[in-house]
Amino acid sequence: MNSSYHYLFGPVLSRRLGISLGVDFIPYKTCNYDCVYCERNATTDMSIIRREFVPPKDIISELDRFLATHPHLDYITFSGSGEPTLYTGIGVIARTIKTVHPDYQVALITNGSLFSDPAVRQDVLFCDVIIPSLDAATNEVFAKINKPHPSITTEMVISGLEALRDEFKGKIWLEIFIIPDLNDSLDEIQKLHDAILRIRPDKVQLNTLDRPGAEAWIQPATERHLKDIAAQLDYPSVEIIHALGSQ
Repeated sequence: MNSSYHYLFGPVLSRRLGISLGVDFIPYKTCNYDCVYCERNATTDMSIIRREFVPPKDIISELDRFLATHPHLDYITFSGSGEPTLYTGIGVIARTIKTVHPDYQVALITNGSLFSDPAVRQDVLFCDVIIPSLDAATNEVFAKINKPHPSITTEMVISGLEALRDEFKGKIWLEIFIIPDLNDSLDEIQKLHDAILRIRPDKVQLNTLDRPGAEAWIQPATERHLKDIAAQLDYPSVEIIHALGSQ
């Protein structure tokens, strides 16, 4: 990527999303989680306040300039340095892409925490694929893995994703990051199963540690263990995606 682009990165080859152009409109490590497995290290700006971190026109200008070359892309992906849904301009940018550059599909990689807010759900309706995370279905495990802002509960996340499924017409691929001895007990997997039935994602993607996270003690789950968890979840479409890269 040419250094003249401040908000775009890639394109990168992703086994989940193919050739993906990243769009990053969040200041580094601005998030409402402080996940122990985050490859970008600890959160430095813990916030639940949505803001216009950069004028949408600046990002749209870069996208227009890059897409004018008609690159082959499977997705334009909102992800990067923090939680994308904290950016109030996300809806404007998604709508502009789908209106001005309709040949391109838009994907959103999100921690899934803010969909209890109707404004956030409205902002993402122009996306084609949303990949939210749900690593725990109990507040105790949620606090240990995701270390969320104190105002966020598991029920808030699950009910928000449930509401998103009712309103969003695109695909939802629910990602669960498995950390052995934290969220892989029979009780936790059963509660995740119950949450999945409420959310009704198009598919569930199991992930585990593939590169150093924020906490050095985390160990990856084995492929055999992930297969066992997939069977326990007992959902029509569960796939194992660990070692497939960050996207």
